[in-house]
Amino acid sequence: MADSRGGPLVLGIETSCDETGVGIVRGHTLLADAVASSVDEHARFGGVVPEVASRAHLEAMVPTIQRALKEAGVAASDLDGIAVTAGPGLAGALLVGVSAAKAYAYALGKPLYGVNHLASHICVDQLEHGALPEPTMALLVSGGHSSLLLAPDITSDVRPLGSTIDDAAGEAFDKIARVLNLGFPGGPVIDRYAREGNPDAIRFPRGLTGPRDPVYDFSFSGLKTAVARWIEAKRAAGEEVPVADVSASFQEAVVDVLTRKAVRACKDNGVDHLMIGGGVAANSRLRAMAERRCEDAGITLRVPRPKLCTDNGAMVAALGAEMVARNRPASAWDLSADSSLPVTEPHVPGEFPEDAPAGHTHHHDHDHVHEMSKHNLYS
Repeated sequence: MADSRGGPLVLGIETSCDETGVGIVRGHTLLADAVASSVDEHARFGGVVPEVASRAHLEAMVPTIQRALKEAGVAASDLDGIAVTAGPGLAGALLVGVSAAKAYAYALGKPLYGVNHLASHICVDQLEHGALPEPTMALLVSGGHSSLLLAPDITSDVRPLGSTIDDAAGEAFDKIARVLNLGFPGGPVIDRYAREGNPDAIRFPRGLTGPRDPVYDFSFSGLKTAVARWIEAKRAAGEEVPVADVSASFQEAVVDVLTRKAVRACKDNGVDHLMIGGGVAANSRLRAMAERRCEDAGITLRVPRPKLCTDNGAMVAALGAEMVARNRPASAWDLSADSSLPVTEPHVPGEFPEDAPAGHTHHHDHDHVHEMSKHNLYS
């Protein structure tokens, strides 16, 4: 469906956690990236509260979509498709996004694409650095995920090489920030304090880096416990906790393991590109260490700008546009949210009858949509 204007025009909706993201892309070009965050509503709880997130998505959805359309300078009727995160994520939050996407797609007579949150984090880099190399090695690090993924085809073939067996990297940042009384979310504030600290001040453990440990898996629970106990011992002795040094040393332990395993995965699999995505990819030390280690190994590093690393609608739209461009089957109207959607399913295609004609993928004409309703809603 690519055209002379530069590719498919797709709107993407992301509601897997606490941010309502709506993005609009044309091919590999970002036209709008509107976000409504409910992070302040969760701060007093020290973490994301699913019910609060779901209600915030409900309130923000329509205004955020309208803001994105205005920012992009396009009408809803111009869209070639609507993409939405179908999973993984918080079930209630996902349902709000999926329901909204189905409503818009149905009313507009446009194809619907339920896509994978993790695959979207990889695909967003196309908006920054152009088409992804095939295969792409991706290190995804966020509050809910720490994963090493090999993607020969981002729309149909994503293979997990390793993942966290306990806390994700982002969770560890949040928990240590809480112990240090630095607030929520922990990633940005620890990064800020770490810049004033000594990363070699305290030698914290590097999880799963022994000769018999899983090569590509991650574990940050032991690190989190070690840091917490170190802080508790200082306080018990009546000594002041050096927040900057603790932050820097903790952060160093996390990024050391992440980058070491990612570079090894590239070498072992003969891949000369590494893409880093997810909220923790905005961390300045992770970016710096990854850049140095990739350069030493002859690997090209691709990291989107920080705003595209955190959850956003642009990444969903980017993957949706790729689905349209590669003529992947659209999702059926009974698309549902799947809080544990595996990364091996980059998108959720529709189920069609076995006797459907060859090449049949989706009823794009949607003759059952009432034209009068479309005119009233979207003219």
